[in-house]
Amino acid sequence: MCDKLYKVVVRMNDKDTFQSFITEKWCIEQAAAVGVPGPKVLSIGIVDETAFMIQAFIEGDNGVDSNVPKSDIWRKLGEYAKRIHSIQVRGYGGDLIDPVHGEFQSPTHAGSDGSWQGYVQYNINCLNEHDRLIELGVITPKESQRVKKLFENLKNTSFHFGLNHGDMSLKNTIVNQAKQVILLDWNPEVSVVPHATVAQLIHYQILGLEESASVEEFKAFMDGYGISEKDLPETRHLLLLRAFDNLRWAIDRSPDLIDPYAAFAKQVINMIMD
Repeated sequence: MCDKLYKVVVRMNDKDTFQSFITEKWCIEQAAAVGVPGPKVLSIGIVDETAFMIQAFIEGDNGVDSNVPKSDIWRKLGEYAKRIHSIQVRGYGGDLIDPVHGEFQSPTHAGSDGSWQGYVQYNINCLNEHDRLIELGVITPKESQRVKKLFENLKNTSFHFGLNHGDMSLKNTIVNQAKQVILLDWNPEVSVVPHATVAQLIHYQILGLEESASVEEFKAFMDGYGISEKDLPETRHLLLLRAFDNLRWAIDRSPDLIDPYAAFAKQVINMIMD
C-alpha cells in the first residue's frame, strides 16, 4: 500500500519576510472563520536564510482565465470584502503585533507616530511652501492649500477601521469546479473601511492594470458589498492621501520610483480638482 500524494504550493522568500507569512496565515484563518474560502496553510517556517509557506494546492482556474463571468467573480469579491471588514481587529497599519487580539501597527518615522492621526497629520504638515511636490509639478501652491483642507477634513472624520485584503483582483482568485471563488495572496493592513479597499480598486483602474475592474465589474463589486460610490464621498480623498504619502516615501527612500509615483499623484489630483 502506498501513501496518497498531495499537491502543495511552496512559497519562499528572504528570512526577513517571515513575519509577512505569519500575518498572511492569520488573515487566511480569520477570513475562513467568516466564510471567505482560502488555501489551507500547512506550514510556515525558516530554513537557513529562507522563509517559507506551504499551502494545499487548489484545483481550478485562475479568476482571470475562468469561464465564470468576470462580473460574477467581482460580485463575490464584494461579498468577501464585507466579511473581511467584519473581522475583529485593533490598531492601524500592516504589521500584526498581537495575533491573539488581532492588533496591527504601522511603523513610526520622522514626523509620524505610526497612528492614523499621525499619518494624516504628517501629510498635512508636508503641504507647505517648501514642498517637493510643488517642485515636481504635482501640485501648485493654490492646490496645496485646497488639499490641506481635504486632509484636515479626513483627520476630523470618524472612520471605521477594519482588515483589508490589500490586493483584491481576479488574479488573486481561483474558481474551482463547483464555481466557488477562493481568495489568495494577501497584502493585509488595518485601515479605514470600506474606503481603503474601494480606493485600491480605483487605483488599479487609474493605472490601467490588466487586473483592474471594468466599470461593469466595479459596479458588481460594489453591489456585492452593498454600497455605492455615493456612500463613500471621502474615498478619492483617501486615495490622494495614499498617493502623496507613497510619493513622499519614494522621495526619501527610493528615488527611482519618484517619477511614476509623481505621475500617479498628478492623475489623482486632476481627477479630484476637475
